[in-house]
Amino acid sequence: MRMIFGVLSLLFVVAVVGFLAKKQLASVNDIKVPSVSASGAVGNAVPSINPSGNVQQQSQQIQQQFKAAAEAAVQQPRAMPDEK
Repeated sequence: MRMIFGVLSLLFVVAVVGFLAKKQLASVNDIKVPSVSASGAVGNAVPSINPSGNVQQQSQQIQQQFKAAAEAAVQQPRAMPDEK
């Protein structure tokens, strides 16, 4: 009797884990990545990613966009608090 409950509980756990994994994988495929705009960049023209290019070209374009965004973030002055 103990062995039957053990096997049934194991099957139940496997079914729950399988259901959750299937649900998680389905939600990952539905994620839409927002495009990065160059509106925050000061004077930097950020190229858009060419979907017809090969993987190496797309990777280089993404690296250039990241570099431009990082440089634009560094160039923005911080707001200094008023001293009293």
